[in-house]
Amino acid sequence: MLAKLTSKNQLTLPKSVTEAIGPVQYFEVQARAGQIILTPVRIQRGDALRAKLAELDLGEAAIEKALDWAAKALAVPAKKKASGSRKAKPAAAPEVAPARKVARKTATVKTATAPKTAARKRSGVVAK
Repeated sequence: MLAKLTSKNQLTLPKSVTEAIGPVQYFEVQARAGQIILTPVRIQRGDALRAKLAELDLGEAAIEKALDWAAKALAVPAKKKASGSRKAKPAAAPEVAPARKVARKTATVKTATAPKTAARKRSGVVAK
């Protein structure tokens, strides 16, 4: 079977091949002796999370710190309801890059009605 590599480095596998291996989203890719070898890999959610944490190089200390921060942030509303009168400030969130705002511009286009068309509309005669 023939498959084409696109300019974006994407490869579409023939349907007969994907049906034969079953529902798989990930493949281990190897290059050996001028051949590309795709091996189906079934990743479970826990495995994907552990892989992402390993990729980000987050250790147990960083995860514990994040969990402690989240627990404190959740505890603030409970204390706020108990005191009632004053608003408590939530704990400061870890620094995250601010989201970029996207400006949207819209334009209204007005078209002028030709004098003859306007006169026909007033008289009840409209050309189709």
